[in-house]
Amino acid sequence: MQFHRKDLSNQELISIYKKLLLPRMIEEKMLVLLRQGKISKWFSGIGQEAISVGATLAMQPNEWIMPLHRNLGVFTSRNMPLSKLFKQWQGYKDGYSNGRERSFHFGTKEHHICGMISHLGPQLAVADGAALAYKLQKSGKVSLAFTGDGGTSEGDFHEALNTAAVWNLPVIFIIENNGYGLSTPVSEQYRCKNLVDKAIGYGIEGVQIEGNNVLTVYDTIKGVRDYCNKNQRPYLIECMTFRMRGHEEASGTKYVPKELFETWEKQDPVKNYEQWLTDEKILAAEKIESIKTETKSYIETELMIGSQQQTFIVDTVQELKDVFAPAPNPINANINLHAGPEKRFIDGIKDALHQSMQKHGNLILMGQDIAEYGGAFKITEGFVQEFGKERVRNTPLCESAIVGTATGLSLEGYKAMVEMQFADFVTSGFNQVVNNLAKIYYRWGQHADVVIRMPTGGGVGAGPFHSQSNEAWFTHTPGLKVVYPSTPADAKGLLIAAINDPNPVMFFEHKALYRSVSGPVPDEYYEIEIGKARLVQSGDDISIITYGSGVHWAMDYAGNHPEISIHILDLRTLQPLDYDAITNAVTATGKILLLHEDCLTGGIGADIAAWIAEHCFDKLDAPVMRCASLDTPVPFNLSLEKNFMAYSRLDETVKRLVNY
Repeated sequence: MQFHRKDLSNQELISIYKKLLLPRMIEEKMLVLLRQGKISKWFSGIGQEAISVGATLAMQPNEWIMPLHRNLGVFTSRNMPLSKLFKQWQGYKDGYSNGRERSFHFGTKEHHICGMISHLGPQLAVADGAALAYKLQKSGKVSLAFTGDGGTSEGDFHEALNTAAVWNLPVIFIIENNGYGLSTPVSEQYRCKNLVDKAIGYGIEGVQIEGNNVLTVYDTIKGVRDYCNKNQRPYLIECMTFRMRGHEEASGTKYVPKELFETWEKQDPVKNYEQWLTDEKILAAEKIESIKTETKSYIETELMIGSQQQTFIVDTVQELKDVFAPAPNPINANINLHAGPEKRFIDGIKDALHQSMQKHGNLILMGQDIAEYGGAFKITEGFVQEFGKERVRNTPLCESAIVGTATGLSLEGYKAMVEMQFADFVTSGFNQVVNNLAKIYYRWGQHADVVIRMPTGGGVGAGPFHSQSNEAWFTHTPGLKVVYPSTPADAKGLLIAAINDPNPVMFFEHKALYRSVSGPVPDEYYEIEIGKARLVQSGDDISIITYGSGVHWAMDYAGNHPEISIHILDLRTLQPLDYDAITNAVTATGKILLLHEDCLTGGIGADIAAWIAEHCFDKLDAPVMRCASLDTPVPFNLSLEKNFMAYSRLDETVKRLVNY
C-alpha cells in the first residue's frame, strides 16, 4: 500500500490517523459489549474505516452526507459525541431518535448527516435532492451518498445516478465494494468487470480506487468534490475494500473463504497507515501508544456517560403527536368559499399552484412532462415560461428518485411538489413514500415538506393502470397526510394548505372531476384546514359519509330522491380524519352509509365503520353500511367499468339502509 502525503503537513497526517483510529477502537469495544449482552446488534465496518473517514474529512462540514450502517467513521469524523451515539445504539430516550430507531438509522441536521433506512438504495436519491438545493442556491456545495456493491443492484441506484446526470447535480456517489451483500458474493451481484464501469452508461465520470488507503480516499474525494462543484456534475467512485466481520455479528463469516481474510488482513487500513507514519518518522512508536491510550480513555469516559440512562417514561400522547411536524395556522381560513368567479375543479388546482409558486420562491415543481408540455392534464401549462425550468422541472421516468429528491430538497429548507402523472404510477416510488418520506420526522425530527399530487379514479374508460383509487394504501402509513377534495374551492384551499404544511401530503385529485365540476372559487390566497370535513347538507333519514367523486354521487342521488332526507358529509381529508364531524353525522340520523369509489375490501370505509361501531354504537339505529366498488381491478370496457363502480349499487344500498 503506497501512501502519498502530497501537501499535507505532519499535523494534518496525525489528525487523520486519530480520526481513523477512533472508529476502529470504538468498534472493538462494541464487539466486547455485544458479547456481554450490553448492546443488541452491531454492523461492523472494521476494515473499511478509511472510506468513511477519508470521504468525510474531504467534504465541508456543512455539506450533507448520506451514510449507511457501516459508516461509523462519518459520524465520528463529524465530531458527534460518542456518549450520545452510545445512547442512540442502546435505544435510550436521550439518543438522537428518542429511542425510536436503532444503530445508524438516524440523522442530525446539526451535523448534516441524513439517516438511512434499511432499504439501502433510497439514500442516493435523497443526496440528489440536497445537491439540487445546492445547485439552485449556487452555494458551491456538494452532497455525498454511500452505497454498497449489493445496493447497486437496486433500481434506486439507476434512478438516482440517471437523475443526477440528466440534471447535472453536484453529488458524489461512493460504492463501498467489500465483496459481499450479506452472504451473496459480488460474482452473483453483477456481470460487468467493475462497478465503476456503470458510470459511462450515465454519461458521467467515475474512478476505482484503493478504499483501504485513507490518503488515497481523502485526496480523491477532495479532488472529485472540486470537480463536481466546478462543473456541476455528479461523479461515481468505487472504493475496493473488504468486510472483515459478518454482515452483522449474528450472521458470522463461514461463507467467506479463509484466504480472503488472509489477503485483506495485509491491507488493514489502520495498521498500514500507522506503519507508514512510523516509517516516515511522522509518529514515533511511543507517541502512537500514547494516542491509543488517550483514545481508549476517551471511549471509556464517553461510554460511562452514555450508559447513564434516565428512567424511560413512555408517553403515548407524545408518540402520536410526534408523527407529524406542527403545522402553521391556516391562512385566510374564514374566507367565503361561495364568493368568487365560477371555475372548474382543474382551475382550482392550477390557481393553488400558481399562487403558491408566487408566494414561495423555494417551491420546486417536479413531474413527467410538466414543463413545456404542461403536464398530462395541462395543469402546469405556462408555468415554465413564468417561473423557469429550474423551478418547473421535467423529470425522467423515475418516480422513486424524484420522491427521494423531494425529500432531499427538504433537508435544505425547500418545498417540493411532485406530480404523479397518474396515481397508479406511485407504485414505482412506493418505498420512498412510505418508508423514507413518511417516517423521517418521527425518526429524527426532520420535516419533509413535500406534496405528491395524485390524479386518481375511474369513470373515464382508462382501464386497470390509469383508474385505480389507491388512497387507502397511504391512510395506513403513519406520517402521511391524505387529502381528497371534491369541489374547486376545496381543491384550491386544501392544496395551498398542503404546500404550506411541513409534512408530506398525498393530494388526490379525481381526474373525472377536472373539467366536469365547476363552482365559485375565491381569487384570494387562502387555506382550508387539513383534517376538517365539510357538511354538504343536513338531513334526518340517513347520513352518507363520503369524499371525492362520492360527494357528487350522493348529491345527485339526494336531488333525484327528495322523499329521502339525506345528511351528506364530505370528509375532504382521510388522514387525519375529522372524528367530530363523523360523530355529528351519526348523531344526526342514526343510519350511516359509507360511500367511496375505492374497492370494498381494505377501503377507508372499513376503518370508519369500525370506529363508528366502537365509539358511536349507542347512536346507531341500523348497521353501518358500505357502498364501494367491486373487489376487482378497474375494467376498461365502459359497461364493465360502470358495473364496477360503487354508484351502480348506491340505490339498492340506500334502500336497504332506509328500510332497515
